[in-house]
Amino acid sequence: MKHAKYPTIAAGLLAASALGAAADTPVLTIYTYDSFVSSWGPGPAVTEAFEAVCDCELNLVGVGDGAALLARLQLEGERAAADIVLGLDTNLTARAAATGLFAPHDVETEFDLPIAWDDPLFLPFDWGWFAFVHDRERLPEPPGSFAELIASDLDIVIQDPRSSTPGLGLLMWVEAAFGDEAPAVWEGLAPRVLTVTSGWSEAYGLFLEGEADMVLSYTTSPAYHLIAEDDDSKAAAAFEEGHYMQVEVAGILASSAQPELARQFMEFMVSDAFQSVIPTTNWMYPAIIPAEGLPEGFETLHQPERSLLFSAEEAAERRDAALDAWRDGLAQ
Repeated sequence: MKHAKYPTIAAGLLAASALGAAADTPVLTIYTYDSFVSSWGPGPAVTEAFEAVCDCELNLVGVGDGAALLARLQLEGERAAADIVLGLDTNLTARAAATGLFAPHDVETEFDLPIAWDDPLFLPFDWGWFAFVHDRERLPEPPGSFAELIASDLDIVIQDPRSSTPGLGLLMWVEAAFGDEAPAVWEGLAPRVLTVTSGWSEAYGLFLEGEADMVLSYTTSPAYHLIAEDDDSKAAAAFEEGHYMQVEVAGILASSAQPELARQFMEFMVSDAFQSVIPTTNWMYPAIIPAEGLPEGFETLHQPERSLLFSAEEAAERRDAALDAWRDGLAQ
């Protein structure tokens, strides 16, 4: 019976060794949105690629939709358990910077963005245009403007601007396109809104289930169906008012327990290894076009003739009044 003890002791030593090694492995924690960490999102591929070069463990934490990231940070402050926040956009960066919770990223590179970029705190990783997506078979002739949408009998699903960056993007889209007339536009849209979801995934799911005629998403969303499903039935409706842009960003928290590792990730984020994952997992345009270019199928996507975008500062200034107009309009 003595022999039985040796495997037990050996196993115990191996387990202790493994625990010691695990304790020595640094962990980089990133707050991001739920779809990023999903099995079909960029998270798994990004984790595998970064862990192959960082000698660390990457811990991606989904905290809801994009706008919920800022709310989480404002609640936790310097107690936040994250090193990096990934998934804010330019409609939120001025408010995020004002918290004083972010540190410079120190990354210098050239981007393939429609706008110039020189923000010392936030680094872009992808971008796109918001659009209402429809099914060509169910809706072969979609509205071509907000006015036509208002005049229709269609049901649409949108997202809450208080929790979702697409929802906030629609808020800014209406504000940029109509200015002082935005409250009237929201009153007109109210009968068309079937429901308001907290995040993008829920809204898009309702559309795919046939619950709504159109859903607020991106001009790039049809690429998923085309490339992943060989389905060309989904399309983005082209609106004559133009389409509002989104640039998604990441930033390092000043309270990070792993500042050097965080900066290593930021450098990794603008590399081919990260950027090549974006088009066919996040279904957006990469901030830097990878060496192999964009996937086949992206050339078929709608390219708006007019792009709308507020500066980060103007978006922050307009948010509260625009949110009041949205809330009052949908309450009619």
